[in-house]
Amino acid sequence: MTTKKQIKLGAFLMQTGHHIAGWRHPDAQEDAGVNFRHYVQLARKAEAAKFDAVFLADGVAVRSDNLQALARTARSDQFEPLTLLSALAAVTDRIGLIATASTSYHEPYNLARKFASLDQISGGRAGWNLVTSATNAEALNFNRSAQFAHADRYRRAAEFHDVVTGLWDSWEDDAFVRDKSSGTYLDADKLHPLNHKGTHFQVRGPLNVARSPQGRPVVVQAGASEDGRELAARTAEVIFVAHQTFAEAQSFYADIKERVQHHGRHPDDVKIMPGIFPIVGRTQEEAEAKFEQLQSLIDPAVGVSLLAGLSGGVDLSSYPVDGPLPELPPTEGPQSRQRLLIDLARRDGLTIRQLYLKIAGARGHQQVVGTPKSIADQLQQWFEEGGADGFNIMGPWFPGGLDDFIELVLPELRRRGLFRTEYEGRTLREHLGLARPQHPAALARARARSEQAVPA
Repeated sequence: MTTKKQIKLGAFLMQTGHHIAGWRHPDAQEDAGVNFRHYVQLARKAEAAKFDAVFLADGVAVRSDNLQALARTARSDQFEPLTLLSALAAVTDRIGLIATASTSYHEPYNLARKFASLDQISGGRAGWNLVTSATNAEALNFNRSAQFAHADRYRRAAEFHDVVTGLWDSWEDDAFVRDKSSGTYLDADKLHPLNHKGTHFQVRGPLNVARSPQGRPVVVQAGASEDGRELAARTAEVIFVAHQTFAEAQSFYADIKERVQHHGRHPDDVKIMPGIFPIVGRTQEEAEAKFEQLQSLIDPAVGVSLLAGLSGGVDLSSYPVDGPLPELPPTEGPQSRQRLLIDLARRDGLTIRQLYLKIAGARGHQQVVGTPKSIADQLQQWFEEGGADGFNIMGPWFPGGLDDFIELVLPELRRRGLFRTEYEGRTLREHLGLARPQHPAALARARARSEQAVPA
């Protein structure tokens, strides 16, 4: 068993694949969003390859009003992620199961209960990707005419997180005795109602789900704005982020690890896992040919619509597609992603067409087109030189994009001692090297006993 620090890997599963035209690839599963067998196949492949987790993004709306673009993309029909992961928990054994759920359009009690249930069903493999919803399309489905303001979303999210984690600590680990001979089902002294009254929520508790084998589901966070970074530094155990350059990755990594310490946490308590979009070929020419095949399938209307979604809903359809990206007004949408698009377009002098071609696969994440060796070289550099603790692998199309990474890149990483050959434990926390959180009440009792044992 190696003691060398190793890369953490998530398999980011997005319907037919992450490339905007991936559904048109000849080998793609075109009905993937609502094909359960497809997800079973992918999850089992990722588990056999010893990935730390599968990761599902989510949104609670059909996010485009551009019917021309909507008719030519495969992003409109998808399973609700917690329902899907609960089913996948029954057909997998070790791999972590991370789902996105928004603090904007859930109530803390319901969300805490669902993730606690998934954690129990899976034997301690659940993770919650905490996000704030950033589109008006979602707001219109929840009794609102517009989304919450950016700062308000994050204030709500911070309190939401505290309520959820408080509910997950409703019961101590050994609260449920279930002793038939004595007739004692639970130890009431180990019940801890929350009794929360805050700005956004009033929740009494307790949660009606026991503590899981990993104590609590792992909390994942994906914001990179100033508000997002601060929330992540205080609450997140895994951060999923998009970077275009190694310098950006290093800067973000150093910033977050420093912020984490300001919140009284150890830097290793947070794993930073940028998204990576790999096109793998046995030769560079083969990889580039695979990429160009996908690029040739992009409809211009779809490309422009993609930019609009990532830029916070700014309508770009009236601008010439071969002209420069116009000045984008501030929005209440995903601010870090809008900033990334602007910086990319200005830095490289890209037209609107060139910009959507640039991000059509990775949507702002790092795109790598190359051989197993060159891709492993980049992952190793980011990992060893302070840019990442691991990566979320974004297959260009499914199942082939994931197959290529597993069959071609993983052996190269293993040859270098950078990725496991077997799981070290059974829970998601054990895979990620995260400590199991002690229950606050049990921790307080242990501290009291320790203080009493110290001679005066």
